[in-house]
Amino acid sequence: MKIKYYYGILSTILIALLVFSAFTTKSNDEKPEGAKIKFSHKLHSELADCKTCHSPIGDAKSLTERLLPLKEDCKACHDVDDSDACNTCHYEDVYEPLVQKKSELLFNHKLHLTINIECTDCHKGINDFDKISEVQQKNPLMETCYSCHNDKSVASNACESCHISTVNLIPQTHKVVDFKKSHKILANAKNANCIMCHDNNSCESCHVGTSMPKSGVGFEMNMPYSPTSFVDGATQQQITRVHDLNYRFTHGIDLKGKNAECQTCHQIEVFCIDCHNTSSGDISLGGIMPSTHLSPTFVLIGKGSGGGEHARLARRDLERCISCHETRNSDPVCITCHTDILK
Repeated sequence: MKIKYYYGILSTILIALLVFSAFTTKSNDEKPEGAKIKFSHKLHSELADCKTCHSPIGDAKSLTERLLPLKEDCKACHDVDDSDACNTCHYEDVYEPLVQKKSELLFNHKLHLTINIECTDCHKGINDFDKISEVQQKNPLMETCYSCHNDKSVASNACESCHISTVNLIPQTHKVVDFKKSHKILANAKNANCIMCHDNNSCESCHVGTSMPKSGVGFEMNMPYSPTSFVDGATQQQITRVHDLNYRFTHGIDLKGKNAECQTCHQIEVFCIDCHNTSSGDISLGGIMPSTHLSPTFVLIGKGSGGGEHARLARRDLERCISCHETRNSDPVCITCHTDILK
């Protein structure tokens, strides 16, 4: 009896869940808020290319021109005169015209199509959506534009090339009160995209190397604008402390781990020589050397020796070797021993 009783309870709960699900599950044809038309980019992309539906795009030189599909475009495949088939594309009792939103961008579709740029090169992932309401990012991201509009390409990366007004271009992350203190954290993030708007010269508006203090203690720590320096009439802030005060003893860890790009501020061959110096002036021939270089097996000569520890380290991270063993405008240090490479 108890088993039948438990089965009865479970059956009742299951039926209740099914009834609840039937009344709460949204139909595929249910109208999302603000939607005017049913359209699946995913389905249509399998049947036609973008310009088949967006026919005005091919001649559009600005975003003020008509870019949305015309009724004639739909007519090529759909019977637009069949009143019984309206619900194929239109939500029930919603027959409003599609209104193109005003844009504050300058963009020439015709030009981009002329140089063989595909629609999906800019509108990435658009053909993966079944409903227009699912498309959260209808316009291309800045990162997408930057793939061509950068300082290494023929396309201009000047803001005014695409933006009618630059007033609202400041990201929300820049509008916090302590941004001047916290911006370095954002800049060090893996997904940082500062370079889209800033270059190394941008940093110099505050961080002027000529006024950089050497000790970073006492008076200099509390007076970031002293000694005063001016650039175009503006007072420049000196860097009071870039690294921790004991960084002289720990900087090698960051260098090995490549946690920072030292070359951003320092020219390694010249800067390092202030401490890692020798009587000959060449840090590659002596001076303060890593402990690995002091091993008796650091350099081994002879067939089958493998070259010793230095060969293993070079194969592991040649870039690190070059930071010391590469003198500008001089022959590579390797040929001091490896003379056979010249034969």
